[in-house]
Amino acid sequence: MSNETDAKGVSTGRRIRVRGTVQGVGFRPNIYRLANQFGVEGHVLNDGEGVLIEAWAEDSALTAFVNAISEQKPPLSHITSIEQTKLFDHSSTAPKGFRIAQSQSEYVHTNISPDAATCIDCLEEVRDPFNRRFRYPFTNCTNCGPRLSIIKTIPYDRPFTSMAMFAMCQDCLNEYNDEGDRRFHAQANACHACGPKARLERMDGRVFSIESLTQLDDIDACMTLIKQGEIVAIKGIGGYHLAADATNEQTVDRLRQAKKRHHKPFAMMARDLEVIRRYCHVTDSETALLRSWQAPIVLLDLNDGDKLAASVAPNQRSLGFMLPYTALHHLLLIRMDRPIVLTSGNLSDEPQCIGDADARERLGQLADYVLLHDRGIVNRLDDSVVRVIGRETQILRRARGYAPEPIELPEGFEKADRILAMGGQLKNSFCLVAGGKAIACQHIGDLEEARAYSDYEHNLALYKNLFAFHAENIVTDLHPDYLSTKLGRRLSAQLNLPIHEVQHHHAHIASVMAENGWPLQGGSLL
Repeated sequence: MSNETDAKGVSTGRRIRVRGTVQGVGFRPNIYRLANQFGVEGHVLNDGEGVLIEAWAEDSALTAFVNAISEQKPPLSHITSIEQTKLFDHSSTAPKGFRIAQSQSEYVHTNISPDAATCIDCLEEVRDPFNRRFRYPFTNCTNCGPRLSIIKTIPYDRPFTSMAMFAMCQDCLNEYNDEGDRRFHAQANACHACGPKARLERMDGRVFSIESLTQLDDIDACMTLIKQGEIVAIKGIGGYHLAADATNEQTVDRLRQAKKRHHKPFAMMARDLEVIRRYCHVTDSETALLRSWQAPIVLLDLNDGDKLAASVAPNQRSLGFMLPYTALHHLLLIRMDRPIVLTSGNLSDEPQCIGDADARERLGQLADYVLLHDRGIVNRLDDSVVRVIGRETQILRRARGYAPEPIELPEGFEKADRILAMGGQLKNSFCLVAGGKAIACQHIGDLEEARAYSDYEHNLALYKNLFAFHAENIVTDLHPDYLSTKLGRRLSAQLNLPIHEVQHHHAHIASVMAENGWPLQGGSLL
């Protein structure tokens, strides 16, 4: 007997395939809640294509269930398609209840969620002295927290991330298994008892006592050091930063000289918008960007208010500000009523440090103290940089919060060959093109620096693995001496793939055409 029937009161079966950014964003728990709401039985799981649901209910209930999937999706998710097929169960009865089934990972064609800034609910817990996560710097839930920075492979399940080494305590496990909890199946769930821990140390390894700096914890002691004019290396979500008081000219100038960054302005972080508005004009559009879950650095026009250290942004009429985007940053700035410089933890033109030993070696001459933690950073992510121009948001550096969110391409690209575009020599970012989407990797940097080139190779392997991507064509810049061009030629020869060399001004024009929706076969614009 088939369960597929239109008879009233008898279960109808459907297999529902949801594609898009639907892993690591609380999608399965949301499906679980919707299934219970509409009386649907069956299961949901992650696999290489996205999310797969097998569902049984009366036909009208299933229709309402499917409509709710898109109408009530989690805030970090993005659905590109929902496909339905009839499901025939040759047993005499439909499944009982609804469950989240074990993930499958035979192959991969789904999107990876970007890292997301701490949500309001988690922030309230961190600030509540009666909550068990009071002042816990790695608080997160299905609506926020690390994603790309900690993932090794998909599906996005805890064993495949740098959280695998942290076994959840009973309280966290109860949240993880409670379908009514915000942390239901939150893969990075943790607390003081079982999760990563932050600690403040001297760069030279010498023992010191924090009691003279704070009565709270290592993060508060770190802020005391910054207020006293120290430069501190801080391990963040996608790499190390160097932090300093942005109003202390002597400290900021020392940081600039030590980093060998002689002209470029420093990015800053401020506790809240009120602090930023003392230095810059902030429009409604810019406010929305600063407060968004992507939490990028936003370039803002200076006002005639308070002054910062002259060395923060020499001869500039704009400043780059961001708001705290992890619980650690919120805790760090809670008693800081002025901005801090928060610049990449590196020397000029080098990639950010992500490993603890590497940070001590490379940043030991720049900072006397380091605030680190024991959650590994799998994938390096710089801060994204955006600017509002003519009420439109322009992404100047695509990284944390945006990568690797796919970019929808115009009509015609869905049938185009799969392309690996190697990127340029400076400010490199390569791109995978397949299925009508472009997946641009996070900002890497200038490839002539050896560590940046090594990071480039790492990310190429990572993205091809995460997306099970097999190129049919390779595209490089026409410049024969670009390292990206040379590598593209080697890959073309090794894989026996056609290579296309493109003049980079042509690439600029083509990207503008794509951005404005010009079809692949749209012909000449002239």
